[in-house]
Amino acid sequence: MTDQLTAADFTPHAGLAANLLPHATEGDDGSHDLAHIHRVFRNAMRIHAEEGGDGAVLAAAVLLHDCVAVEKNSPLRAEASRLAADKASGILAALGWERIEIAAVAHAILTHSYSAGIPPESLEAKILQDADRLDAIGMVGVARCFYIAGRMGSALYHAGDPDADNRSLDDRRYAIDHFPAKLLKLSAGFQTEAGRKLATERHRRLVEFLTLFRDEI
Repeated sequence: MTDQLTAADFTPHAGLAANLLPHATEGDDGSHDLAHIHRVFRNAMRIHAEEGGDGAVLAAAVLLHDCVAVEKNSPLRAEASRLAADKASGILAALGWERIEIAAVAHAILTHSYSAGIPPESLEAKILQDADRLDAIGMVGVARCFYIAGRMGSALYHAGDPDADNRSLDDRRYAIDHFPAKLLKLSAGFQTEAGRKLATERHRRLVEFLTLFRDEI
């Protein structure tokens, strides 16, 4: 049995996935691998079922939103979504997509990023942003946080001041600082009603984890 996902795992857009999966990821970042793409796809389809929107545009945006790999501690991090949007546009143009559809996919990819700070305007862009951020909170979000911290060589927490009562937050040096610096803020910014409902429970899990973590240290 293989652990690799296939186009069939992206039903009802398996045909589109067959064309785009070869371009979906690059590098060896296990927090932005095909499993992440699949989780975001499932989140997006769940929100799409309630909110509507163009399913093909949304699916293409999900499949290509991380097609350019930029490490979290790279000076180019804020440019990652723009680079991915540009690359995705070229991929879709080569497949014969119409310019208006390519632009819609590119906008969704450009605005999904927290680091970029660009507000999503279309429904598909709002759904992608919500779907991607759902994967950053909850228990999967916790796992991804510590995985990325390990890649960057970060410590788990500041031993002398874990809650940053008398220091500035530094989530490049201390993994747990990423919770107040970013993760605990995400649920307040969800764009769709369906996304907000899902985010509420995942945010609760984040808070519970942090409470238990602090108790143990």
